Amino acid sequence: MNFQERTREYLDYCKYRKELDANTLKAYRIDLCQYFDHIQSDNPGKHEIEQYITTLHKKYKQKTIKRKIASIKAFYAFLEDEELLLENPFRRIKVKFKETSILPRIIPKGEIERLLNYMYAESKQYEKNKCNSTRCLRDTAIIEMLFATGARVYEISNIQSDCIDLDSGLIRIMGKGGKERYVQIVEDSILTLLRNYYNSSKNSITKSGYFFVNQRGNRFSEQSIRNMIKKYARLAGISRTITPHMFRHSFATYLIENGLDVSCVQQILGHSSIKTTQIYIHIATKKQTELLKTLHPRNQMQITGAA
Repeated sequence: MNFQERTREYLDYCKYRKELDANTLKAYRIDLCQYFDHIQSDNPGKHEIEQYITTLHKKYKQKTIKRKIASIKAFYAFLEDEELLLENPFRRIKVKFKETSILPRIIPKGEIERLLNYMYAESKQYEKNKCNSTRCLRDTAIIEMLFATGARVYEISNIQSDCIDLDSGLIRIMGKGGKERYVQIVEDSILTLLRNYYNSSKNSITKSGYFFVNQRGNRFSEQSIRNMIKKYARLAGISRTITPHMFRHSFATYLIENGLDVSCVQQILGHSSIKTTQIYIHIATKKQTELLKTLHPRNQMQITGAA
């Protein structure tokens, strides 16, 4: 039996039975094709698989290697469940990872403020020019949404017009694996901005079904959002490279710094495991350390004999 030919059947299973999103399916497809192209065997032994894993370690970072191996393991588990495989070759392979812990990059509050101030100023400048005004309203609304909700860039790009209640500010977000969650917009000025943008682009939004649309009336893509943020950051005089995901990191970190419970942040972000959310505690703790160094009352005390 040619197991490589079973990958299409497996990907259909992932799409329709497990309801995995398009990005995950694409990653699975790439990982499996890469594996079979390298192995060149339908029944690889332990030595061939070990060699492939070594090759992965030469090319990729630990996080990517871990995902690629998990993709292959899941495929073989599927073949076992379908009784197409007598023995899973990966059961003889022991893989250990020593991943380096990389803290998420956040945007300083001052730079977020600077970016938004520039964008609002530009919106006012273009009030008499309908085309430019609509574009500025859309771009500013996207930045505000990223920071107000902590949503992922593809969640913002794919948000449907009927997922946003412009009266109450309740946003329905479709996350990974088709999991829905609700996030509340609480700032009145952001709601006003969203309403103004909607009114300026109502026909295009209604026709496309997407809330954020480009000049051709199509969905405003993830890459377009990345390019837009890069452009405005440069125009605002910010030298730091800012990505959409950094707004998500900043959102979570600043909420925890301000005392919001980590389990609540987990629900807002749509994390399946609280362990994923807890990484933001480390960043918040670092900030607390900096504050203690400058604000702790012990620093103002005169202690005789202290070094």
